[in-house]
Amino acid sequence: MAQTANFSKAVRLGLIAGIVALSVSAIGMVQTFDVRDIITGVLTLGQLLLFSTALVAGYFSWQKGEGVAPVGAILRGLVAGLLTAVPPIALVFLTIIWPGIRNSFVNVSADLIEILTFGQTPVVGSLMLLVIMGVLGVIGAAFDLLPRRIQKPLFSGLLWTLVIGLLSEILLLILRPYTPRSVLNFLFGAKGITPITAVIVFVLAVGISAWWDAQGKQAMQHRRAEMAPAKAKQLRRLNIGLGVAFVLILPVIMGTYLTEVADIVGTFILMGLGLNIVVGFAGLLDLGYVAFFAIGAYVMGLLTTQGDLGIGGLSFWAALPFSVLAATLAGIILGVPVLRMRGDYLAIVTLGFGEIIRVLVVSDLLKPYIGGAQGILQIGKPQVMGFVFVQPEHYYYLILAGCLLAVFVSWRFRDARIGRRWMALREDEDVAEAMGIRLVSTKLMAFATGAAFSGLAGAIFASRLSSIFPHSFNLLISINVLSLIIVGGLGSLPGVVVGALVLVGLPELLREFAEYRMLLYGALLIVTMLLRPEGLWPSPIRRRELHAAELDHRPDDSEDAKSMA
Repeated sequence: MAQTANFSKAVRLGLIAGIVALSVSAIGMVQTFDVRDIITGVLTLGQLLLFSTALVAGYFSWQKGEGVAPVGAILRGLVAGLLTAVPPIALVFLTIIWPGIRNSFVNVSADLIEILTFGQTPVVGSLMLLVIMGVLGVIGAAFDLLPRRIQKPLFSGLLWTLVIGLLSEILLLILRPYTPRSVLNFLFGAKGITPITAVIVFVLAVGISAWWDAQGKQAMQHRRAEMAPAKAKQLRRLNIGLGVAFVLILPVIMGTYLTEVADIVGTFILMGLGLNIVVGFAGLLDLGYVAFFAIGAYVMGLLTTQGDLGIGGLSFWAALPFSVLAATLAGIILGVPVLRMRGDYLAIVTLGFGEIIRVLVVSDLLKPYIGGAQGILQIGKPQVMGFVFVQPEHYYYLILAGCLLAVFVSWRFRDARIGRRWMALREDEDVAEAMGIRLVSTKLMAFATGAAFSGLAGAIFASRLSSIFPHSFNLLISINVLSLIIVGGLGSLPGVVVGALVLVGLPELLREFAEYRMLLYGALLIVTMLLRPEGLWPSPIRRRELHAAELDHRPDDSEDAKSMA
C-alpha cells in the first residue's frame, strides 16, 4: 500500500507539472523566452522554463522520510518526468488533428511546435521530449539521494551558472568598456554565455561552495573568535569603508542604463523603508501608501515647476522640506480616524484613502490647480553650487543619500523606546495598552514617519522625471512596496534592499518579457512564501517567531546531559 501511495504521488506531481508545462507553452511564454540564450547553442530560457517542470516534479516525487529505496525513488522520478511530457506531446498532436487551433489559442504557433519537437517530425520530436523529461525526472529524484554536503555545492554551481547566463547581456554591457574584444568573445556568445564559460562558472561555484562548507566557514568563525576586540573593530570599519567605496563608484561601473535601473530600485527601497516602519515594526497594514508618495511628488512639482501651474518658484532644496512635511501631515490625518482599527478593517480604510487621493489628482475639480490628467511639467532639478542634476548618475547619489538617511532613522528608532513600543503594538494592541503604551501617539508616530519617507521618495521621483502624471500613482505601487518588504522580511532593514532587488530590479532587467512580468512576479511571490515565509533576509525576531516549533523540538542541554549520564 505504501508503494502504491508513493507511485500515486509521483503520478499526481507528474500530471500537475505537465499541466504547468502545457500552460506556459500555450500562453506563449516558452516561445517568447526562447529568444534569450542562457548557454549559447545549448540551453535557452524557454527550454529552461519547459524542462524545469520535469526536474521539479522528479525532485518532489518522493521524500527521504518515506523510507523509499534508491531504486524506488529513481522509478518515481522517472514516472513523474514521463508524465510531465504527456500534456505538451498531446498539444503537438492536437495541432495536427485541429489545424485551426490557432484561431482559439493564438500562441500555439509553428515556432512553438518546433521548440517542443526540437525541429524534428512530431513523432520523433515527441519521443525526444519524452526521453528528456524522463531523464530530468530521474535526475531530480536522484539529486535528493545525494548527501547534503554534495547537494549544496551542486545546487550553487547550477544556480550561479543560470544566473550568469541569464544576466549575460548586462554583464557584457558592464565589461565591454574595460575588457578586450577577444576575451568577451571567449566568454559570451550572441545571446548568452559560451559553454566553456558555463563550465568554468559551474566548477568555480561548486569548488568555492564545497570549500566554504568544509573549511572556510569554520576557519572564519575560529578567526573571529580569536581576534582581539580592537582588531575586530578595525576590520569591521575596513569592511564598511570598502563597501561604501564600492557603492560610491558603482555608477561608473554600471553605466547609464543600469544606473537608471538602480535609481528605480533605490526609490522603491526608500518607500519600502518607510512602509517597513508602518507594517514591519508597528504591524499596521497600510494599502494606501502610494498616497503619500503622490503628495510628496505633487508638492514638489507645484513648488518648483516653471509651467503655468507653478505657485512658488522655489528651488528643489527649498521645496523638499515642504514635500516631506505635507506627506507627514497626510500620514497624521490618515492615522487619526483609524486609531481604533486593526487588521482587515485598517487595510480597507487605508486602501480607500489611497484611492481618494488618486481620484482627486485625476479629477476635473482640481485640474486648474494640479493639472488633472495632463499632470505637471517642467519640474525643477536639484542644483549644488551651479551643478545641475540631470543624468541618472547624478540622481543615484541623491537617492542613495535618502536611503542612508532612512536606514539610519529606522535603525535608531528600532532600537529606541519607540521601536519597542511599535513591536509591542504589532504583537498585541490590548496587552501593549495594558502595559501603559499610549496607542494614539505610537500609531501616529509610525504613520507620520512612514509617510515622511514616502514623501521624500515622491519628491525625488518628480524631480528626476521632470514631469508627473496621475497614472504613476496607482494602487499597484502600494502593492509592490508591500510585497518587497514581505519577500525581503518584515521588520528587516537589509530585507527591504533584497526584496527591492528581487521584485523591482530583476523585472526591470528583464523588461523584454514585459507582458509576462506580472505573471512571473506573482509566481515568485508564491514560491517565496511557500519556501521562505520569513523572507529572504528576515529579522532575528521574525525568524524566531516562525521557527519556534523547530527550536522547541531540538534537544536542550538538560536532555543532552541526561543522555550523557
